[in-house]
Amino acid sequence: MSGCCAVILAGGQGKRMRSDLPKPMFEVLGVPMLDWVISACEESGIDDICIVTGFNHEVIERHIDGKYPTVLQSERKGTGHAVMMAADWLSERRDKNVLILNGDAPFIDRETILAALWQHEAKQDDVTVITAEIPEPHGYGRIIRTDTGISAIVEEKDATNEQKLIREVNSGTYWFRADRLLSSLEKLRPNNAQNEYYLTDTIYILLSEGCKANAYISANPDTVLGANDRKGLLMLNDKARTAKIYQLLDEGVEIVSSDGVTIGRNVHVGAGTRILQGVILTGNTEIGENCVIGPNCLLDNTKIGNNTTINCVQSHDSTVGNNVSIGPFVQLRPGTVIQDGVKIGDFVEIKNSTIGVNTAVAHLTYIGDSDVGSGVNFGCGVVTVNYDGKAKFRTVIGDNAFIGCNTNLVAPVRVGNASYTGAGSTITKDVPDGALAVERSDTRIIEGFGNRRLQDRIARNTRK
Repeated sequence: MSGCCAVILAGGQGKRMRSDLPKPMFEVLGVPMLDWVISACEESGIDDICIVTGFNHEVIERHIDGKYPTVLQSERKGTGHAVMMAADWLSERRDKNVLILNGDAPFIDRETILAALWQHEAKQDDVTVITAEIPEPHGYGRIIRTDTGISAIVEEKDATNEQKLIREVNSGTYWFRADRLLSSLEKLRPNNAQNEYYLTDTIYILLSEGCKANAYISANPDTVLGANDRKGLLMLNDKARTAKIYQLLDEGVEIVSSDGVTIGRNVHVGAGTRILQGVILTGNTEIGENCVIGPNCLLDNTKIGNNTTINCVQSHDSTVGNNVSIGPFVQLRPGTVIQDGVKIGDFVEIKNSTIGVNTAVAHLTYIGDSDVGSGVNFGCGVVTVNYDGKAKFRTVIGDNAFIGCNTNLVAPVRVGNASYTGAGSTITKDVPDGALAVERSDTRIIEGFGNRRLQDRIARNTRK
């Protein structure tokens, strides 16, 4: 695709969204619409891309982070004017075919882009409009075809009753010969009620000069869909969510009910896995085969092995092995690695730690900044005390250790292989291999203390 480039129009303000966010940055399945469009280009082999920004352009520039060049459309004067802002960039690519796309139309796909390009080149057209046939074309520009191509794109407000019956509509995506596009942009005029420069007018200009214009009908009717308001954004999310669920069903994933289930476009799930109600899978999450996920889980950028059960868990940037059981009410924070065969019970939080093979963390435990060996058993209420108010320190627990209930491990500290800690201990020194550590203060009993406190409380309440 060295002979191709792309310009993505991403200057939309989206006033009806009632937000300061540029419209292309609104998310579909947790991914900005602009990223969907960029991904479609990249998947098609197009990596020479210019992005036209506008309203609150700094947001997009920070998001792109220098990966692609941007140009600013400081005034909103129509789609043709937006492409004009990229004229200098296009001038360096006069001999290429250029794809013009909308940054808020997320469902353009690789197959459509490449098939339209093939037709564009095979027929030696100067412009190829990507279109779709939809059952309800109201509001879209209609494609007027001839024996040799197309003769016009007629907007809804200008269409005759007969033209309104046409179901082939403009997607807003085009292949142009860059030199022809640049030539037609120079002749664009804002001769309309909105006083804007319409990109569709370049079709008329090229045809008037004897150039060839054609249209490619996409097999994906959703290529025309965008979002002008929050209702439209919800519709896009519903479509994308349903499409992802159907894809996974075809791949052998069992989804018991779609209630509350949202699965991101970059998520991979293995065959035989069951997804229960209320599951949200986002980012680059990967789940192996024959797992049970849910109910009520949020997994973000998390990798899960095979034959693992995850129940009511929130996990971010973590890795979980095979044959693991976690939950309910567990949080895995970034940097957590759970190795094979681990069992984690209810009300456990783990952060930036590795939990070794076949270790059991029963319940009511916090493990942070720790390296835990294999075969370790945690009693109820264990805490790794990893932060002293200034810095964080690591705890190391050897293989086959037994950490008694309500043990505080004050880092930096090491508990050796096959060592024990007594229940209620606060461990501040390293424990040798095979040892028992009991670190408690002596019990002191003060007779009558409770009775005196009770009498004081009664007296205070009487005075009130």
